[in-house]
This record gives sequence, structure tokens and C-alpha cells, in this order.
Amino acid sequence: MRMTFGWVLMLLLGLAAPAVSEGSGGDKNVAAAQAGLGKRLFYDERLSGDVNFACATCHQPAKAFSDGRPLSAAYTGAAHFRNTPTLANVGRRAAWMHDGRLGTNLNDVTREMITETYLMNMDMRLMQERLKQDPVYVKMFRAAGLGEPSNGGARKALAVFLDTIVSRGAPVDTGRLSSAARRGQALFQGRAGCAACHSGARFTDDKPHNTGVPDNPEIWIDPRRHSAFVAYAKFMGIENYMSLREDPGAYVRTHRPETRRSFLTPTLRELKWTAPYMHNGVFRSLEEVVDFYDAGGGDDPLKAPQLKPLGLTPEEKADLLAFLEALSGETFDTDEFVWRADDYDYKLVRNWRKAPN
Repeated sequence: MRMTFGWVLMLLLGLAAPAVSEGSGGDKNVAAAQAGLGKRLFYDERLSGDVNFACATCHQPAKAFSDGRPLSAAYTGAAHFRNTPTLANVGRRAAWMHDGRLGTNLNDVTREMITETYLMNMDMRLMQERLKQDPVYVKMFRAAGLGEPSNGGARKALAVFLDTIVSRGAPVDTGRLSSAARRGQALFQGRAGCAACHSGARFTDDKPHNTGVPDNPEIWIDPRRHSAFVAYAKFMGIENYMSLREDPGAYVRTHRPETRRSFLTPTLRELKWTAPYMHNGVFRSLEEVVDFYDAGGGDDPLKAPQLKPLGLTPEEKADLLAFLEALSGETFDTDEFVWRADDYDYKLVRNWRKAPN
């Protein structure tokens, strides 16, 4: 196999690891069973309070597990105030959410997504009982070595499935870059300065930066989005949250003024599938993103000082776009990542403790 620049990065940082690693005790069959269980859970709307919202509602495989909207959907009667990020290579991250406020592990991430009121709004005690009522889950939990259906087991299985969502087949990794993409790669790593933040196998430094991205006014125009934003800001201890008309970003972690409006560098993997762009979806196309950075970013007094106008020619912009598009690989809309079985309907078990399995 030809060891390209992309492959070396992937091997060094674990992006090219097998989709399913060995489970506890080195049992690959158990790990595969846990991933399969996690996949079924990922598409199950019963993991939300009113059974109308699944993980896959916002994280759709055909869009590299994003949703194609500027601002994502939310629980019934609410709406979200941020763009849905891709889940490609999510198991390789060290921090999650656009503000980086979750930095522990995927198990904790799935718990917040399921229980947050404006997301899936699920009481996990109720979720556990719902899972126990489904004979398919009873069998799948046992096969996955997780005993009877439980909250902890569900979160573990979801994390195992999420860890299988790994990019593959991108031209940057296979070495099949066009001449334009190679010129764009030289710009990316050189004069354009993109690699200063978009580094490593996932093309992100996982750090927050202020690039002057303009606010999306829809967050405060739409009362459903504003109510979700207020709930979030209040919970995170943001001052004067009722009057706030900007996304505080990483400030929620530090409460230091200089970190306002800073957001984690997004991965550039799978860009072809994940428009619109930025934490609030304000740019509809990659062309708009390139124009934004060519102009030196946005207008913000706290903007990172390294951002300067680039003065790229139209030809250089086209080359840079060709390289960015070469960071996208094969679709995730395959049987490996999609639960296609229509097996969510089941008869209610009145007393699961006495029911035969």
C-alpha cells in the first residue's frame, strides 16, 4: 500500500483503526454485538420523551451524520440554536459540542443528548423501562454482554457504535488528488494558513478560536430557538442571559471575557456532505467559507490576531476548494451504519418481570 501523507496522519492518530475494536476480554463478537445494539438505539425514536425524536433525526448518515440545516431541530415545541456537527470520527475527539463544554467521554455525551430538555428530553428511568418492554432489545443486550436492558448499557452501546463512524476513502488518504487539489493542499499548508488550526488526521486542533463568524439572527427571531438558548445560557451560568444576543461560545467553560464568541475548530472531514457551515450555519457553501477567510475572517474585537486578508486569486480559491472537497470520502448511507430493519413495533408486556424471554 502506498503510504500517502493522509494515511500516515491517520495511522499516527488512530483514524484508520478498525471500525469495531475488541470488547472487554478481547471478544470481538461482543464488541460487534454492542455496536449493532448501539446502531438500533441510534435510530429509535423511543429514546426521546414523546417518541418523536431519535439521534438520527439530526445526525443523518447520508449527510455524514449531520442534517443539512443551518440550525438543527429539537424536541417537540422547541428548536436548536446551533448547527448539527458531523459525527464522522467522533470517537477520536477530546471535546464535544461547538463550545467544547463536554470533554470527558462519549458515554457522557450521549447522556446529555438524551436527557437535555430541548434535545431528546428523556427521563432515563423511563427509557430503561421502554427498553425492557422490547423483546428485541432484551436479546440484543444479552448478546452484547450487557445483561438486561439498562441506561448504562444503552449509553455504552451507543458509544461503541459512534466509535465505528470513521472516515474512509477520501482522496487525501488514497493519494488520488487532482492537480488542482495538490495545488490547494500547498496553499492550505502554506500561504493560506489553514493548517495552523485545521491540523492532524481530522483537520482540527480541537481548540476554541474566535474567527469573527457573524451571528445567525434566527436564533433570537424564532421564539422556540430563543427559549432553548435561554435555557442553555441560564444553566451554564451566563450573566444577563435574557438580554444576550450573541452566542458566548467557549466562554461557558472559562467565564473569561477574552474567550467570548470562540468556538472549537470544526473537523474538515466530510465537508462535501455537511453544508451549511460554521457553528450557526451562516454560510451555505464552501465558496462562502473560502471568501470569508480570504477576507481575513469577520469583524470582532476578539478575533484571533493571525487572521489576515489573504488576497487569493480566483484560481487559487478554486484550487483550495478542490483540496477541501478531497477531504470527503465514502458515504455513510450503507447497511454498516443504518438500521434498516422495521422492527420497532412490539406488543406491550404488562409485567416484564414475569414475562418469558
